[in-house]
Parts: sequence; structure tokens; C-alpha cells
Amino acid sequence: MADCQWLATLHAHGLLRSGFVPDASIRRLQDYMRLRHDKVSLAAGHVQHMQKALERMNVKLHDVISSLTGKSGLAVIKAILQGERDPQRLLELCEMRIRKNKADAVRESLRGTWREEHLFALRQALAGWEFYQGQIAECDHAIEALLKEMAGPGDPSRTPLTQGKHYLAANAPQIDGLHGILVKLCGGHDPTSIPAIADYSLLQLISEVGTDLSKWPTEKHFTSWTGLAPGNNQSGKRRGRSVRRRNRAGQIFCTLAMSLSRSVDKGLGGFYRRLKARRGGLIANKALARKIAALFWQVMVRGVAYAEEGLKRYEARVVETETRVLRKLAQKHGFALQQIRA
Repeated sequence: MADCQWLATLHAHGLLRSGFVPDASIRRLQDYMRLRHDKVSLAAGHVQHMQKALERMNVKLHDVISSLTGKSGLAVIKAILQGERDPQRLLELCEMRIRKNKADAVRESLRGTWREEHLFALRQALAGWEFYQGQIAECDHAIEALLKEMAGPGDPSRTPLTQGKHYLAANAPQIDGLHGILVKLCGGHDPTSIPAIADYSLLQLISEVGTDLSKWPTEKHFTSWTGLAPGNNQSGKRRGRSVRRRNRAGQIFCTLAMSLSRSVDKGLGGFYRRLKARRGGLIANKALARKIAALFWQVMVRGVAYAEEGLKRYEARVVETETRVLRKLAQKHGFALQQIRA
């Protein structure tokens, strides 16, 4: 019997557990979002080509300003391609903040060799980047139409906005009222109250897991499905470790954890740094990603409102826990703890 025949027999008798398959509308959103992600990656490749062409001309503009594809960077590049070579005139095309704080550095960075073959490469890289920006905009229109169709009638802009991070992240889709639409799709729950989850990352998560997370009985089932749960196997005295591969949702949570690890006032950031000191950065990142995924499940299924306790409160709780453990160990071995006052 072939494997497919055996699996069909097991399925006919109800002996196979069904895997997670999103609804049809979520699958449509997933296709749009994944296609858009591919276009963003291809556009980023052309940005690198622009940087390479400038490097070959000994122009270091990309080392001075934060982004070549910002308003100032694009204005300077287009002027260079139109024949402008005077560093002072190119500087005048930048925004006031750059002219005020980085004038000398920008002028020095714009003294290049202006070889024709490198200008040709720069022109083609800019054209490629602009082409993919147009395709990204088309994806945004398609995603916006689908989201409004999924949200149903009503004005999403009137949805109550509380504690959400409504700023536009890098490469985020340009959709009016995106936060209100997402909250409506989530049944009134607002997962953006969780640190590191903004509107764009919430849209990415919804495109992968949908809005009905009750298909996973508990948060442990959900984190295991994402590949963020520890892969320990034990049979009697034999212990092993199995490699759990993270799916796309698990990778999104890991990216969110990486951004949250750099926070200076969040309790979850303190959790990451405390675990990193003992187990290393990779394990700490995965553990923090699992914690964020569990919080996401709780908000989506139980409607639990997340409240940030802050770094100081988290560190105080860690001290309380360590003190309690030390007192138990001292009592077990017949010792008594005595606090040393400075």
C-alpha cells in the first residue's frame, strides 16, 4: 500500500488530526501579504545597487544620511542623474535638519568621480526601485479593498482606539484607518496594546493565523504550532532535543522580540536581558518570542488586556523571587538569612 493510500484510509476512519487551514478570506490576505513582502525585498535589493553605484563613484552620501530613499536622498540622487555636481547645490536639496546638523559631512560626501558607467548603474537601480514601489502601492490597494470587505459595513475610523501604536512602521502599507479595521476584525480586541506589536505586525500575524485563535485549545498549543516551544524529548532516562522549525508566524514573533530586546523601560526587555546573561541571545530571543505569542493568544481568545508593568517593577519581582528561593534553601539546610544594610 502506498503512503497516500494509507493516509487516506486513516483519514476515512477519523484517525488523523486535521492541520490548521485558514479561512478563504485569510488565505487571500495571506497571498497578498506574501506577494507584497517579496516586492519589498526586491526593492531593497535595488537600494543596495544604488549604494554600490555611489560607492564606485566615491560618493558616501548613504553613510551620512539615514536613508537613500527618503525625501532628501531621492532629491539628491535625481539631481545627480540630471547633471548636478556642485556639493553646495546638492546640499540645498536636503531637508532643513540635515542642512543644519550635517552640512559639512554632506558636502564632503558628495565629492565623487562621476564615471558614466556608474551613473548608468545608479539610474537603472533608481528605476528598478521606483518600479517596485509602484507594485507595492498596487498591493496596498488590493489589501485595503480586501480588509474593508472582511470588516463589513460600517466606518472603521469610529472604532475606539486605546493604547494602540498607530505610527507607520518602515515598509508599512499606506491604508487609511488601518488600526480601526484591524480592531474590528479582531472582534474589538486590541493586540497592539502588547509591546512590539504595531498595526503592520498585527496585519502580518492576521494574514498567517487569522483572527480566530480558539482553534488552538491553549496558548501552549499555539506556541508549539509556531515552533517556539522548547523541543525536549524524554523517554525514561533518555533525553534528547528535537529541532522545532518556526513557521512564518513564529518568525514574525522572533522579529518582534528582537525589536523589544532593545527597549529600556519595558519589563519584557528586562526578561530578555536577564535570560541572555544566562543562556545566550538566541535562546533569550526565542523565549521572549514565545512569551509575546502567548500574550497574543490570550488577547485574541480571552480578551485579556495587557498592562505594561515597566522595567523597575519587573526587576523588583525578580528580586522578590530570588529572595524567596534563598530563604527556602537556607531553611532547608538550617541556616538563616541576614540582610546586609549598606
